[in-house]
This record gives sequence, C-alpha cells and structure tokens, in this order.
Amino acid sequence: VCGSCAMHIDGENKLACTTLVKDLKNGRVRVEALPGAAIDKDLAIDQDDFWRQYRKVMPYLVNDEPAPARERRQSPAEHARIEEATKCILCGACTYSCPSKWADPDYLGPAAMLKAYRFIFDSRDRAGDIRLKILDNKKGIYKCYTIFNCVEACPKDINLTWHFSQIKKKLAAEKY
Repeated sequence: VCGSCAMHIDGENKLACTTLVKDLKNGRVRVEALPGAAIDKDLAIDQDDFWRQYRKVMPYLVNDEPAPARERRQSPAEHARIEEATKCILCGACTYSCPSKWADPDYLGPAAMLKAYRFIFDSRDRAGDIRLKILDNKKGIYKCYTIFNCVEACPKDINLTWHFSQIKKKLAAEKY
C-alpha cells in the first residue's frame, strides 16, 4: 500500500509488488521507469514536480473551528462520499499515465486533483472554496480530457474521472 514501486511494466503503469510475472501476457517482461518524468537512476524517477503539484491543492484538512473534545465527527453518508478518494496511495501511476501531464508539466495532474476532491467534499473541511479556485483553470480540472488512462493505471481501482466530474459539476453549479 505504499506505492513506491510503481513502474511501467509491459506497457502499463503497475505496482511491481503486486504484479505477478505469470499473469503478464508476453514471454519477456519489459520493466521501465514511469513515463513522463525524468529518470534519476535506473528505475527511479524524479518526483519533485509530482509533489510540488500535490502541495498546491492543500492536501490536508483545514478547519479553524474550535476543536471538539474528542474528534471531528462525520456521518457514514458523509464519509461514503469521500471514501474511494481516501484509498489513494500516492504511487503516481495515474499522473504518469496522463497525456495531459506529459504535454504540460504545470498541469496539476490526477493524483493532486483526487486529493483536492477528497477535501472539497469532506464535511469537516472548511477550505473547499479555496481548493475549487486552485482547480478552476486551464492547468487544473479543465486540463482533464477524460481519457481514462488514470483510471486504467490506478492500482487501487479508483474511478478518478468520476471524481473529477463531480468537481466540474460543483464548479458549474457555483458559477451559474
């Protein structure tokens, strides 16, 4: 569940720790670094840009209200809305499979936008409007062309493009 072994294996972004050679289609296995990033050494990539973009969306709970005695509670329905997004392990497989990211290094990318979704729709968070402003531009949510590479690459089977559609709907509802 750590995501640090994400690689391009036989033409697909996968986690090396969960990919069995016997399940691969080819007789010869091709293992490469994730595409779309500079290679530091061997299969290790430079992830500085990934983390820079990730930090832009404020990937943490923001709530300046007085802290309750025990915890900030959330109903099961409220948690269900963000549950799938909380399963992201930040492996980067989605971001490094995205043609929009390959073409534009300043694009936030799927992992950062999924984290933004997680907090925009978290009933305990109070910075959703700020995050929406961060996403509401040509380097944010509108750079997603719904190609679905991110969905196919995600080792946790998160439907990222569905989450992005919810962000777009929220932006449209608030603007119009």
